[in-house]
Amino acid sequence: QVQLVESGGGLVQSGGSLRLSCAASGFTLNSLSVSWIRQAPGKEREAVSCISSTDGSTYYADSVKGRFTISRDNAKNTVWLQMNTLKPEDTAVYYCATDRGGWESRYRLFGACEYNFWGQGTQVTVSS
Repeated sequence: QVQLVESGGGLVQSGGSLRLSCAASGFTLNSLSVSWIRQAPGKEREAVSCISSTDGSTYYADSVKGRFTISRDNAKNTVWLQMNTLKPEDTAVYYCATDRGGWESRYRLFGACEYNFWGQGTQVTVSS
């Protein structure tokens, strides 16, 4: 079964840290760009970060730059999002996403990463 599974979310106090993981099954992430996007209740979906498939370049939204770090482990077919110095405004459901091919419309982030497939998400709640 082709799927992306996010984990690592939870409740944390402001200033705390969480590490989200995105594990793929049924396909390999190794040659794909992978993105993290988030959506808070009543708000638009927001691009958080992505790691490109070509040279491993990383990209971040201004709101998380310097606090979040995206990385990948090809041997484990997993991408992580290390989130430090969390703020209440980081509260959202976080999704990892990638381009699995096919005919579905694609979204492009940071001019570098595309996605048309994402997981079920993991909830991150930051209390003040």
